[in-house]
Amino acid sequence: MRVDQFHYALPEAQIAQYPTARRRDSRMLVLDGSTGAVQDSLFARIGAQLRPGDLLVLNDTRVVRARLRGRKSTGGAVEVLVERILDEQRFVARIRASTAPRPGTLLTIGGVEAAVLGRQADLFEIRLANGHSPASLMQSRGEVPLPPYIRRAAERADEERYQTVYATRDGAVAAPTAGLHFDEDMLRKLESSGVEVGYLTLHVGAGTFRPVRCERVEDHVMHRERIVVPTAICRRIARARASGGRVVAVGTTCVRALETAARSGEARPYCGETDLFIYPGWRFNCVDAMLTNFHLPRSTLLMLVCAFAGRENVLRAYAYAVDQGYRFFSYGDAMFVTPAPGSR
Repeated sequence: MRVDQFHYALPEAQIAQYPTARRRDSRMLVLDGSTGAVQDSLFARIGAQLRPGDLLVLNDTRVVRARLRGRKSTGGAVEVLVERILDEQRFVARIRASTAPRPGTLLTIGGVEAAVLGRQADLFEIRLANGHSPASLMQSRGEVPLPPYIRRAAERADEERYQTVYATRDGAVAAPTAGLHFDEDMLRKLESSGVEVGYLTLHVGAGTFRPVRCERVEDHVMHRERIVVPTAICRRIARARASGGRVVAVGTTCVRALETAARSGEARPYCGETDLFIYPGWRFNCVDAMLTNFHLPRSTLLMLVCAFAGRENVLRAYAYAVDQGYRFFSYGDAMFVTPAPGSR
């Protein structure tokens, strides 16, 4: 399968640079994976796509201030995106610089001295000087790590809006963006209508934005992300299934976490890392419907949605969304998607 089979043309003007005035104000395209039919809607009407007994699964990860700025000892500027904290002094990060630093390179990050200890693929291990922890440095000097396609500096409003209202567990460097549309009142009303709501955790890594550079989809190596699928959500999944309800995943992060936990055929508690790469041909064991945003061309996230609803269906829906002026990517509009025949 070729990566270019997941390409589509998108005018840059349709890449959302700011969120809507209110979380619920985005548009929503409904895609019926069984027929390929699309319907224009609004996210405020998400309740019309759900029914009593459905289980809505949300990712409760919280975005940390993971972007740090600094300089090499030679004076060159560096941008550091923290991927994972290892201990009280060390962390793993992606570094943007004119020349990639070698092991032993000294840096000043947010006013703190640091050293590059080593490199593995796109990630660098960095140690801060004694007395400085990665967590405290991010809190005092870090910035909200907006995605690279948002071509502006982070603003104070992003501290709130690039975060779901139910985020509780620190660890993500990118938001689970399908969840950004919900506000507290909407979640309360859905629960009062009989829709169950449950939570898991997938700490989104910067690798989610890494382009697929190979020509064949099957040759791509997926990045790893930390997940926790607790016993409570597994019990709710079993209860929903027993009563005829659907498991509705909010975002591709929830899809990957659920499908990782359900590789045996049913969802089981899971705590660890996942590098699950879902592309057409995958058979879904857990997810019955999904809410998602529009994703970048040729991306692993787009491939996941195509696996669920059918590549031709999804690309036709994307072409329609472009023609109708939908807003794309993290701060953009939403899609509600049901599965294509054969994806389950």
